[in-house]
Order: sequence, then C-alpha cells, then structure tokens
Amino acid sequence: MMSLLVRLLLYRHSLRTRARVGQMRGLPIIADVILWPFAIVIFLNNQGYNVTAILTGLGIGGIAIALAAQNVLIDVFNYFVIFLDKPFEVGDFIVLDDKMGTVEYVGLKTTRVRALGGEQMILSNSDLSRSRIHNFKRMEQRRVSFWIRVPFSTSPNVLTKIPVIVRNIITKVADVSFDRAHLLSIGEYSYQFEIVYIVLSGDYNVYADVQQRINVMIVDEFTKHHVKFAVPIQHHVCNCHELKAS
Repeated sequence: MMSLLVRLLLYRHSLRTRARVGQMRGLPIIADVILWPFAIVIFLNNQGYNVTAILTGLGIGGIAIALAAQNVLIDVFNYFVIFLDKPFEVGDFIVLDDKMGTVEYVGLKTTRVRALGGEQMILSNSDLSRSRIHNFKRMEQRRVSFWIRVPFSTSPNVLTKIPVIVRNIITKVADVSFDRAHLLSIGEYSYQFEIVYIVLSGDYNVYADVQQRINVMIVDEFTKHHVKFAVPIQHHVCNCHELKAS
C-alpha cells in the first residue's frame, strides 16, 4: 500500500515527462525500506512488546550495516541528487570525460549508458555526481568556428573579397545565423581567415548537413574566383655527406 501510494504521487508529479517515470522506479523500493520498519515498530508497540529494546538493537545493527554498505549508501544518496537536480534524464545524450552515449536507465546505485559503439556502460551514481557532464540533448543551437587558409600569392584585392564571399554563402543557408569572417592572422605558410556562424538547432545531423553544404559552396565559389587553398610547405632535408660519398 505504501509503495503504491508513493508510485501514484510520483507518477502524478512526473506525468509531463515519460523519462522521469522510468527514473522513479527506485523510489518505491526506498519508500518500502524506510516506511515498513516504522510500521512494524508501531504494530509491535500496539501489541504490548518492549519497543525500546528492539530499537536499541536495531540502532546498533543499523550502524554496523551502514559502515559496511557506505559506498552503496553514497550511491543511493547521489541517486536522489540526480533525481531532484536533473542534470540528465533517460534518453539524453551525455559526454563524461572520454565516455559518451545515451542514458538508458538510472538506478539506485548505477546509471546505464549506451555508448556509440553499441556497448552498455555501467557508471556509479557517485562518479556521475562528481564529474562534469555535457548534456547535448538540451543543446538548442551550435556555434561553429573554422579556418580557411589561402597562400601568400593571393592578391590584396582577393583577400578583401573572401570575407564577403563567405558571408554571402552562409547568409543564404536556412537555419543559420552568420557571425563573422575575418582575415585574422598571418601564419607560417598562409593567410588565415576565421569563420564563425550559429546553427539554430542542437541536432548533430542538422549541423553536419549545414557544414557540408557550406563547405561545398565555398569550394565552388573559390573555384569561380580562382582562389586557391594553402597547403603546408614541405621542407626536404638533403644529407650532403651521403651525396658526396656517392
């Protein structure tokens, strides 16, 4: 009855998010563990048993159990932290250090994440609470920054035109907000332009499609205007001693 009541209250509280309903599965178990001992103590007290002696024994045993299961209790506590603070939910794509994947299940002790390779990662709730998590499911837009390098043989007139060409290309693409395009630096072997724009979507596939379209259009326009891309200068070292010996 008690766990059923907890399920009904939590389900009503989380109706708007189906993922939250799945994440709540551990709460009725905790409710049973906490509430049933109190119910038993009240029942025994009503039956005339010495409840004080029973509670004293349970208290000593509880301390011993708590010390033995310290790590488990820490994970359970962090389960509540995850449930209440909601850094991620089932279905979110998260990145944790060098690990990444989609959250499949949030349990009392561990959280299960499906990696990009298909394997399932089992992560303790304590590790997740202590780590910096990137939640890409909640990303609303993407900032894209990349470089275009042209050789030193490019004339000043063409250098002036390149930012205009790039701006005209990006402003024609849907769901994209142009930020800037500048000849920002002079490198070791090329003039370097920094291009920045915003993709008005958090979806990675949308970003990839936009980036591909812009790249193709840049190559096409540069070909029309006879603008070449720079390539690194390769230095060939001559071993003079070997040449003299031959």
